[in-house]
Amino acid sequence: MIREHSQMEVEIREKMRGGPGSVKITHLFKPDEFKAPVRLCAHLVITPGSGIGLHEHLTEDEVYVIVKGEGLLDEGSGEKKVAAGDAILTGRGAKHSLRNAGRTDLELFAFISTYPA
Repeated sequence: MIREHSQMEVEIREKMRGGPGSVKITHLFKPDEFKAPVRLCAHLVITPGSGIGLHEHLTEDEVYVIVKGEGLLDEGSGEKKVAAGDAILTGRGAKHSLRNAGRTDLELFAFISTYPA
């Protein structure tokens, strides 16, 4: 299946997961388009100073792939720098937050799969 960019749903989330500012989310595919249990498949743009607040992944795994910019990721043990080319996996009850501490947009792909019931 090919989804043209013009057909993708876009939303702006203010204070995503309690984080500062706003995050632009472009949904590449919606969960009901997968046969596998998927909750999110999207491209995110986080503007400078904005971020995704600390949140937990109890029954799912989330992958971030940073494609542009740099940010600070906190997995509960302090912030660590992430940049284009980095991949992050969070799940099994772990928590994380991400914020754009740079001067340009932070862009990433995010994919969340849920555990079978």
